[in-house]
Amino acid sequence: MIPLTAIIPTYNEEECLSNALKSVQFADEILVVDSFSTDKTLEIAKSFGAKIIQRKFEYPASQKNWAIPQASHPWIILLDADEIISESLKTEIQMMLKVNPDKSGYWIYRDNYFLGKKVNYSGWQGDKVIRFFKRDECQYEDKYVHEEIISSGKIGFLKHKIIHNTYKNFEHYLLKIERYAEWQSKDYNKKVRTIKPYHFIIKPPFRFINHYILKLGFLDGYVGLIISALQSYGVFLRYIYIIRLKLNQDKKRT
Repeated sequence: MIPLTAIIPTYNEEECLSNALKSVQFADEILVVDSFSTDKTLEIAKSFGAKIIQRKFEYPASQKNWAIPQASHPWIILLDADEIISESLKTEIQMMLKVNPDKSGYWIYRDNYFLGKKVNYSGWQGDKVIRFFKRDECQYEDKYVHEEIISSGKIGFLKHKIIHNTYKNFEHYLLKIERYAEWQSKDYNKKVRTIKPYHFIIKPPFRFINHYILKLGFLDGYVGLIISALQSYGVFLRYIYIIRLKLNQDKKRT
């Protein structure tokens, strides 16, 4: 069987890391890429025999691209700490590693859970990520958010899914929304020359309508309502952060 490295980026993930680590015990190497956690993350990682490397966190793509070349094995499964490899996906990956996969990487669909409930709609349907890939033929595009693998070869699909428990508590999720809005502002800053009322009056409500109505969030009940509202809030925050960036740029010029 072709050897496999599992990579898990972490920062204060004591609540969920054990489940992620259990799900990748079939890997030949487990690499925990830690951003100097202050809770029991490292203790948990060591208890599962993981190799720990540490680096100050900048943004997700930067952290992952730094970690990928440090994998000892030619194939990588990359997992966030709040994700789990399902048993069926584990079996599928193991079967593929018994032969030489003919693609450079593979899309994997995700089952997303929020507030303990599976989210079937709300814009999360069809959610997929490239997480099983060849170390030397793939890297993440240099974006602050929604980064995805770019590859020199072809990308295929796996049949089975990652389980994604995206929610810990409201405080954690609000911080996540705020963090992503700030990162997005850096990606959008060059594209958006001038902030106008349109960015605050039209775009946040449209994001809510998009998730709740057009992408059927109402079928997810109160969870769909909360997700749609938080997505709208994130868009509003993005433009607040862009204004801050532009003000700081103006100060530097003067």
